[in-house]
Amino acid sequence: MSYFLGNFPATRLRRTRSAPWIRRLTAESSLTVDDLILPIFVRDPDTPHEIRNFPGVFRYTINELPAVLEHAAKLGIQAVALFPYTPENLRSDDAQEALNPENLLCRAIRQVKYHVPHMGIIADIALDLYTTHAHDGLVLNGSIDNDETVALLCRQSLNVAEAGATVIAPSDMMDGRIGAIRRILDTHSFHDRLILSYAAKYDSNFYGPYREAVGTGTRLKSNNPKELTDKKTYQLSTSNSEEALREGAQDIIEGADILMVKPALPYLDIIQRYTQEYPAVPVFGFQVTGEYALFKSYPDYEQGENMLIESLLSMKRAGARAMLTYGAIDVAERLKNGGI
Repeated sequence: MSYFLGNFPATRLRRTRSAPWIRRLTAESSLTVDDLILPIFVRDPDTPHEIRNFPGVFRYTINELPAVLEHAAKLGIQAVALFPYTPENLRSDDAQEALNPENLLCRAIRQVKYHVPHMGIIADIALDLYTTHAHDGLVLNGSIDNDETVALLCRQSLNVAEAGATVIAPSDMMDGRIGAIRRILDTHSFHDRLILSYAAKYDSNFYGPYREAVGTGTRLKSNNPKELTDKKTYQLSTSNSEEALREGAQDIIEGADILMVKPALPYLDIIQRYTQEYPAVPVFGFQVTGEYALFKSYPDYEQGENMLIESLLSMKRAGARAMLTYGAIDVAERLKNGGI
């Protein structure tokens, strides 16, 4: 496509930037409350409400959830993503708490369904929130056992589906898990449950505050064999993009309804390539804790919030249909008050 469509001074490109009304009318991308998904951390009463090094984000007990949910719903937020902080005494090497129908995640799902039944509920599927070693899979003989992990992830998916989760979101990056989860959901008549695949989840340095929020921050260093002190054997290498396309293609073939890119901002190129390569499949971006914390800790609060909004717009511009962001409520309030 040629952009040589006129010469100065007959063509003055600044004309369409000259006033707010024309900038709005000619905007190529826009941000609305329908683009926002709110991640929520869930805790038991003995776990602290505040999260160290994570300004403005908190953990909520089951009884504290309704106020947050109702506020989000009034602002027009359509979906929440739930992440539990599993107490130490319920973590194990084999992650059996993930299968407990009364675990924190399942109880939180039921709370959402009761208080805001129209709201979408995204349930994270991985084992790191339930294991003593903080890996997303089962550690057998010094390595992650892919197939044994997938079998357990299927049971975990069925557990949250029975609790009422409307979106099953595998974030583990095991091979073959999308197809296996789709089969078990369909076998148990959960044909209507969406699968949001973390198709491109990178081995990123931006996850630090999240690991603090869910209690996995020091476990990789303290409890694992030396070769398993990181997640490089299953999360994508930060240098690779073609591999992300293979991951996305495989997940679509296996039955994924939506693809996720995580983190979003450092991987806008992956969001754009997904939307170009698979235009019929929605792509979401996850503005992860490290990205959010950078903006919120900026010395000028208002400027930091503007930067956060700009980053969300960049995701929309790259092709994301929606974004998970810890700033969903703040952004929704700005939108409601006409501040964007």
